[in-house]
Amino acid sequence: MTATPATSGTPAVPAQQPWEPALSVRQVLGLERVLAGQPEVVAGAHRLDRPVRWVHVAEAADVGVMLSGGEMVLTTGVLLAGDEDKQGEYIRSLHRAEAAAVVLGLGRAFPAPPDVMRRAADRCGLPMVVLHRPFPFAELTEEVQSRLLRRKFAAVSLSEAVRTELTGLITAGAPVQRLLDEVARHGGCPVVVTNLAHRVLATAGERPAVDDVLRDWERIARQAGAGTADGWIRAELTCRGERWGRLVLCGYRGDRAAGRLLAERAAEALVLHRLLGGGDGRRGAGPGSAGGTWDSPGSWEEQSARSLLTDLVSGAVPARQLLPRARAAGLPVNRRVFVPLVVGTRDTARLDRVLRLLGLPGIVAGLADDRAAVLLSLAPDQDARALTAHFAARLRSAADAAHTVVAGADARADWADVPAGLREAQQVADAVADSPAALELPPVVRLRDVHLRGLVRLLRDDPHVQSFAERELDGLLQGPDGDLLSVLRTYLATGRNKSRTAQLHHVSRPALYRRLEAIQGRLGVDLDDFEQAASVHIALLAHDAQQG
Repeated sequence: MTATPATSGTPAVPAQQPWEPALSVRQVLGLERVLAGQPEVVAGAHRLDRPVRWVHVAEAADVGVMLSGGEMVLTTGVLLAGDEDKQGEYIRSLHRAEAAAVVLGLGRAFPAPPDVMRRAADRCGLPMVVLHRPFPFAELTEEVQSRLLRRKFAAVSLSEAVRTELTGLITAGAPVQRLLDEVARHGGCPVVVTNLAHRVLATAGERPAVDDVLRDWERIARQAGAGTADGWIRAELTCRGERWGRLVLCGYRGDRAAGRLLAERAAEALVLHRLLGGGDGRRGAGPGSAGGTWDSPGSWEEQSARSLLTDLVSGAVPARQLLPRARAAGLPVNRRVFVPLVVGTRDTARLDRVLRLLGLPGIVAGLADDRAAVLLSLAPDQDARALTAHFAARLRSAADAAHTVVAGADARADWADVPAGLREAQQVADAVADSPAALELPPVVRLRDVHLRGLVRLLRDDPHVQSFAERELDGLLQGPDGDLLSVLRTYLATGRNKSRTAQLHHVSRPALYRRLEAIQGRLGVDLDDFEQAASVHIALLAHDAQQG
């Protein structure tokens, strides 16, 4: 075997910082006092990053029974010289006790590294180091113990400081995202909150780093769960005795014990936030970084989905950059087609239940105007039109949802086209909102179904359109009788069908004729003239869109 100099690529340990990396075997060997003893790694060189919990000076052959794991054992081997069986058993007992490393001072007992101990250490994977120059073990013990104690004190102090800070934010009414942002700042790494199925509920940290984590989330989440991901520290989220999620520090580079304390303080704060807000936190969804209240059942899902859909619609973040967030939220994105919908209800729980009942993958989020957005993810061979119509029919099957409007855009095969599809669905929903209830609508309303109404809705904020509407309708807008405007709206929407209009307004035909004459007189138009009626109709659509 080729011996490895301990000093190779190992600089002296710098002054301790609050978040100093774990004190490993490699770092101990890099201490100035140890370097004076000319250390040489003769076995287990691939295990030098093992953490050192304590340092012991021990000469007894059965030292293993006195250890509890993580110790670096210092020995001169004086009681082992001349007995190869004892030398091999000494190494094996250290391995069984899960010692971090053994350091042998060469001298009178062993002028050279003993082959029996070196081979045994190699077989066990136990780092074995020899010191070529005399070295006072007491100095190394004092140095390492003081560093470990300072680190432990710093970790506990910082843990309490974090607890105080997070509790202060909670009592001040800060949103949960603010808490996560503070945890990410203290940890210097991304923070992810998941449900028990590893689906991401929320994230915090620098956006590029978070996106890197989410890009391959499914694989690295499994590694983190198995304890094989370096620097990943988990804390369980439990509320009222039931575990509902996890908080994960992703790629944390500080002292692991300090990281565990930080994760535990963060988990305590999240649970406290949920309890004070009255939510049980058991429902999950996608990642998000938007603030707001997260204190009701399902609000993690609501906030995360709203953040993702809002970013898609606004275009503030390129769609491609949002793909990892959608994937981590559990939305299938590979070789899929996407159907954007806007539904006239705030009952996102019902929408979620219908999706689950039909087995349709999708995300749901409430919008600011008593509506909800739904983004479906379907396989390319599925009939998107039939499935969305089935979704709309199932949604309306409840008595109190019989008139719920579902507006949608055509399926998008490219994720980059999803933002435009969501905006189109919103425009259709806006146009339908201005339609009289009497109009017959298809199960899923699309842009082609709203015709002129959709165009006017798009142009409603144009000053020329606003001026046109005011001028055309001035005779009715200035009058005290609002019922005439309602009659005009129904008359034009039914294609100037007088019988249908009279029926909908519960008046006789002669009474309707008198009202139509009053309308024509006030507006100075002949509604039997197609062009004049069309002009009034457009003005009325524009007026309703502006008022809507």
